[in-house]
Amino acid sequence: MQALTRAHPATGRRGALALTLWTVADAGSMGAYWARNRDRLTPTQPHRDEAFWTPAGQASRIDRALGDVAAGRMFPFLVRENGELVGEAILSDVSRGPFCSARLGYSVDGARLRLGIASWAVDSVVDIAFTPLALHRVAAATLLDNVASQAVLRSCGFEPIGVAAAYLAIAGGWRDHALWQRVNPTMTPPAA
Repeated sequence: MQALTRAHPATGRRGALALTLWTVADAGSMGAYWARNRDRLTPTQPHRDEAFWTPAGQASRIDRALGDVAAGRMFPFLVRENGELVGEAILSDVSRGPFCSARLGYSVDGARLRLGIASWAVDSVVDIAFTPLALHRVAAATLLDNVASQAVLRSCGFEPIGVAAAYLAIAGGWRDHALWQRVNPTMTPPAA
C-alpha cells in the first residue's frame, strides 16, 4: 500500500505543506489549532464541550478515535505548513463492500485562508482515498451558506448531489446542508 502521507513544496504564497495521520503526540498542537480558531469555527461545528478546545480535549478525541482508526473506518489527517499545524482533513465512516465510500470533513486555520491550503488538502485526501485506500466515492456536506467550502469542493472535482434538510445539529439547531460527492472513475465494482 502506498504511504498515507502527501507533501508539496513551498510556493510564493505559502510554505511547504505536509499531510500526515494524527498521533497522540499531536494533541498539543491540535488543542492550540482549535483554540485559536474557536470563534471562526464554532458557527460551523456541532456542539463542542469546553474541553474540546484544549490539548487535553484533543488527546481524548484522539483516544476515542483509536478503535475506528485501527479498524480502517477513519483516517484523520493533519495539514502542516512549514511544520505548523494549519488544518485537518478527516475521512470518516469508511465503508467497504458494495458502498466503498467515506465522508470527508476539513478545516483550515483562519490566518491561512485563500492560499490554496484547503484545496491541496482535499485533493491529497481524495488521492489517498482513491489510490491506496481503493474507495469508490468520497462524500462531503457543507452548510448552505458556506460558499467558500463549496468553492473548494467544486475546484477539487466534487459535484453537488442535493440538499439534505435538517442534516446536522450545528450551533444549536438542525441545519440544512448541501451534499457533494466525488466518484473514482477508475474503480472497478467488487466481484459479485
